[in-house]
Amino acid sequence: MQKKTAILSQNDASKTHKQRLHWLLGFSSIPLFGIVAAFAIAPQTLPVDVPSTEITEAIALPAPLASTTDATIDGHALWQVDRVRRDDTLASLLERINIHNPEAIAFLHQAPEASALASQLRPGRTILTKTTPDGVLLELQFQIDVNHALVVKKSADGYQAQELPLALENRVLVKSAEIRSSLFAATDDANIPDQIAIQLANIFSSEIDFNLDLRKGDRFTVTYEARFSTGELIKTGRVLSTEFINQGKAYSAILYRDPQGRENYYTREGKSLQKAFLRSPLEFSRISSGFTLARFHPILNTWRAHKGVDYAAPTGTLVKAVADATVSFVGGQGGYGNVVMLQHAGNISTVYGHLSRFAPGLHKGQRIAQGEAIGFVGMTGMATGPHLHYEFRVRGEHRDPLKVALPTSVPLSSGLLADFQQQARPFIAQLDLLRDSNLASME
Repeated sequence: MQKKTAILSQNDASKTHKQRLHWLLGFSSIPLFGIVAAFAIAPQTLPVDVPSTEITEAIALPAPLASTTDATIDGHALWQVDRVRRDDTLASLLERINIHNPEAIAFLHQAPEASALASQLRPGRTILTKTTPDGVLLELQFQIDVNHALVVKKSADGYQAQELPLALENRVLVKSAEIRSSLFAATDDANIPDQIAIQLANIFSSEIDFNLDLRKGDRFTVTYEARFSTGELIKTGRVLSTEFINQGKAYSAILYRDPQGRENYYTREGKSLQKAFLRSPLEFSRISSGFTLARFHPILNTWRAHKGVDYAAPTGTLVKAVADATVSFVGGQGGYGNVVMLQHAGNISTVYGHLSRFAPGLHKGQRIAQGEAIGFVGMTGMATGPHLHYEFRVRGEHRDPLKVALPTSVPLSSGLLADFQQQARPFIAQLDLLRDSNLASME
């Protein structure tokens, strides 16, 4: 799903060979920061193609290893780059990459120190080999995981194998996308990893209800960390800054690390986005029944008040505490089925009903942090399908969870605010530039 971007800057085949070796094994580290922005993303369900522009800034980025067999001659040896295929066995892989001498084949099959090659044959992983023209293995380098490579070399005493750190290049990526149907559809179309989409939902969870508030035409920009190996994305890190325009209103978030090493997200003005209460106890679902004083009950077949919100979601979906709290009740209770009740500061309590099961070890009197798992969606009690029944009470009185004003968090002190503004300045300038670019591309 990731787009591969590279700038070739080699002068001859020898230099290409050296750069590939160093890149794969970590014998030399090439610091690099690239910025990629994708605009006007069209979802797969739309028949009309929406123009997409990608902008890249990079400094002498080495060429990635080829996705198919790529061979170069180094003196009398053949360097070859390949990738593990879905139907590969160790035998078929060795045959394809020109390893034919029995000594090497036996070593790669039988030596315990080389066993990672056979046990980690995952489709897409890279293997680099150096062989003689008649198929004698001289050297092999295989990506075991995101952090390590297996290196096999021929010596006068036979073959030796060892695991070495894999060099990872740190980059900062910037991408933009437009909502056409859902957050995940937009991030998929923009080649933004799911981990980043989940972070976005968590960052703005107290400002935007991603179950209810998204509209077609909403758009966002996100800057995030990424680590690459052989020109491919290996893993993603934290969101560094983002702006989400929802129903015409702009919400921004910038990651700030204070002098004590604590990290949190703040608006451009330095207001914390970690509100005292999350707007929703689920990351993604849909509203199946809202807060109302007159609803026809599907089981009791009578009109009665529905003093909460029902979130339809698959059985087993994680349910989290919307704020720091103490568990006041956990167990079965009539129509609620398996239910958790939490007591928060300020005479506020929340209720989570119809759970399939509780978080392991959850008990009355336990202190729970905001976002901590308390249970899993189910259909226990009076329920016609899997969903979460969620209530918000103030001094025992039911309030509509979708409309109640949520308490705010404590702002930065004056000293920390100045430090935040210094750290945030380049991110704010970048967000402003990308917002203008987005608007220009849509006009």
